[in-house]
Amino acid sequence: MFGKKAKSTIDSLIGATTTITGDVHFKGGLRIDGIVKGDVIAEADEVSMLVISEHARVEGEVRVAHLLVNGEIVGPVISSALLELQPKARITGDVTYKALEMHGGAIVSGKLTHDVLEQPVLKLASPAVAANNT
Repeated sequence: MFGKKAKSTIDSLIGATTTITGDVHFKGGLRIDGIVKGDVIAEADEVSMLVISEHARVEGEVRVAHLLVNGEIVGPVISSALLELQPKARITGDVTYKALEMHGGAIVSGKLTHDVLEQPVLKLASPAVAANNT
């Protein structure tokens, strides 16, 4: 109850015989068993979860906190929490992640970048400090 994170659950399903052409925006959890030709983007939410099942395919950008892939993604992937690549995962595109779990057999054809999601904070010295340093 106290001090525990809310656990992601799957709220929506895109079935195996379904093809969606266009972007998909969601909150909470989404499982894709079919085909999405467009971006799949979770609302800015720390508990969002997306499951790309073994026979699923996404052609577009994927942006979510927790991503579990066992299917195919063609496009850039941004995971702000955890990216899990199962043995049949196939990603063609650049991947940005905070934490990565990759099983044998998973393939990424693109650049893997760790935690570039948080921009560094630049602090400028006050003019008085800068004047004293010259």
